[in-house]
Amino acid sequence: MKSVKELMEEEQRDEQEWHKKHEEEHRKHQGHDVMHAEIFIVFIVVMIISQVLLVIWKRKHFRSYQVCTLIGLWLIPPIVSISKEFYRFLFTWVAFSAISGYIFKISTADHISGKTPRFVYNFLMALHVLSYVLGIVGYMIILGALFGINFMFGVKTSTFMDLGLLLMFYGIYYGVLGRDFAHICTDRLACKIGYFTNEGLPKKTLEPNVCAVCGDVVRPAPKEMEVADELDEPTYTLSCGHRFHERCIRGWVVIGKQQTCPYCKEKVDLQRMFKNPWEKPHLFYGKLLDWCRYLVAWQPLILFVVKILNNYFGLE
Repeated sequence: MKSVKELMEEEQRDEQEWHKKHEEEHRKHQGHDVMHAEIFIVFIVVMIISQVLLVIWKRKHFRSYQVCTLIGLWLIPPIVSISKEFYRFLFTWVAFSAISGYIFKISTADHISGKTPRFVYNFLMALHVLSYVLGIVGYMIILGALFGINFMFGVKTSTFMDLGLLLMFYGIYYGVLGRDFAHICTDRLACKIGYFTNEGLPKKTLEPNVCAVCGDVVRPAPKEMEVADELDEPTYTLSCGHRFHERCIRGWVVIGKQQTCPYCKEKVDLQRMFKNPWEKPHLFYGKLLDWCRYLVAWQPLILFVVKILNNYFGLE
């Protein structure tokens, strides 16, 4: 492990090299003040127009805006990663895309199994929690770099800062993807899930110890939210008296966007019982995800338009 003195000397050398490169760039652009002002004006005008168009599009046709944003979020980062040879991100992106493809497949199937809402909920909830944890850990690492904690581990400040930014990016990026992907999956599942029987004439028959969502046995429990079935999962009883596995009823509410009992269809205020993590996340974190969505999906396209206009007007 390097000493604090050696690390500070390396950081000073890196800073001196950066200053030299910065001075070289300044010398290259001397006498271009007017051109730089014109480039800045073009950038500001394009940014204002694009913001207005995006806001109008989002208000008028939210569904198409959401789909196009999701496509941009999904495709632009891997394209950039291929050109820059960021293979670590590509590996995580391929893994996430494969799992999400399977989730989307079972969410859009003609016949939705009773266990599908719980499975989809578990995946999306785990993804949400993981992205939140990565974002917090990355933020804490950045704070540690600012306070010099990296010297305790013999790591340069720049390396510590890069690690924090990397974890924050992964957390926020996959948090945004998971958030948008959750909305699409819930819309697909909302009109398909419910209780049914495969035997005899269509009728409603539900044993007292059966979960109406997944069909598995729910053992009697003296208290709510107590481990009470062979799935080793807590149970929850609605105001109508029907008991369900906690994950099943959460999947019904959050994934299925239902506000009635899965069996008797009695109106139940389920939204007060369970908070949707994709609808009402932490205020700052939710705004951060929206900002990341714009930055990743639309900012590259806006900069591409600015570059085309600069080339058209002969601005370099």
